[in-house]
This record gives sequence, structure tokens and C-alpha cells, in this order.
Amino acid sequence: METETTDAIIRATGRSLCEHGYADLTMQRIAEASSVTTAAIHYHFDTKEELLNAFLDDLIDRFEREAVAETSDPREQLGVVLDAVFAADPDDEFPVALMELKAQAPYHETYRQRFIELDERLRSIIETAVERGVDAGHFEASDPAAVARFVTTAINGGHVRTVALGEAPDETRRVVEGYLDGELGWRPEATA
Repeated sequence: METETTDAIIRATGRSLCEHGYADLTMQRIAEASSVTTAAIHYHFDTKEELLNAFLDDLIDRFEREAVAETSDPREQLGVVLDAVFAADPDDEFPVALMELKAQAPYHETYRQRFIELDERLRSIIETAVERGVDAGHFEASDPAAVARFVTTAINGGHVRTVALGEAPDETRRVVEGYLDGELGWRPEATA
């Protein structure tokens, strides 16, 4: 039951972040967005920052589950990463909630560190896939670290464009795929 309650609180936190933004986020608003009382929220999380850190943990865990493929083929791994990053679920609070917390990173060291960890993890997944693909002869010779840095930078810029400008994630995905095609000779449809 505690896991169910914690999950309900975390999901309500995402919805509340999207509806009210970081500045107007309160435990009361989170309670109103869930079936949980403010007392129950305070039982599980002492502070709003502790709750938001748990929310970030959940977002990062969900992303990692979606972004890491159980495959030995680095071409498939790149496809899985792009699918995880550019999944367009209109009901998912991830993009807006993530942007709300990214905007707080300059002022909250805890959030900044979490985003550094997320960036490093994404870069590592991409870099490893590129390195393995070059070594196996699937990709043209390239600097895996530079490719990973470009792709993560494009992903972060695409996230801003999606949330702030309403641009479809597919626009950034096309740019990233074009880059990977030019740099590595990889296209998602060429996997296999």
C-alpha cells in the first residue's frame, strides 16, 4: 500500500507541476490532484524539495527503463534511446514537469546534480552504443564522445522547443537522425 500511495503522490506532483508551475506548487495542490491527504503526503515526504527529488528519481528511473535496450546491437540501442526521448504521449507530464525543475536547477544544487546525472547517463548510453557500433563496423569511424554530446545537446534543445514553443518532438528527432546518418551512416530503418 505504501508504494501505491507514494506512486499516487509522485504522479499527482507531475500533474500539479504542469498545472501550477514550480512557484505555485504546494502540498495542498498535490493532495487535490490525488486521492491522498496533505497529512499522508507529509508522512511520506517531509518537504516539498524532498518530494520533488523523489519525483526526479521517478522520472529518471522511468527514462532509464525505456532508454536501455536489452540488445547487443548498438544500432537497436540508438533506436531505443531515440524512441524513449521522443515518445509523444500527450498525457505524459514528463516534458513540462521536467522543464519546471530544470528552470530551478541554477538555484537548487540538488536539482542541478540530478540533471547532471541524467545528462551523464544519457551521454554514456549513446557514447557506448556509438563506440560499440564503430568497433563492430556498423557505424563509420567517429568520436563517440562528440556524437553523444551533440545528440544530448540537441535533445535538450528539442525539449525546450517542445515545451516552450509547442514544436512536435518529431522535428528534433529528424534533426538528430539526420546528424547520426551523416556522422555514422546510421538510419533507424537500416537497423538489422
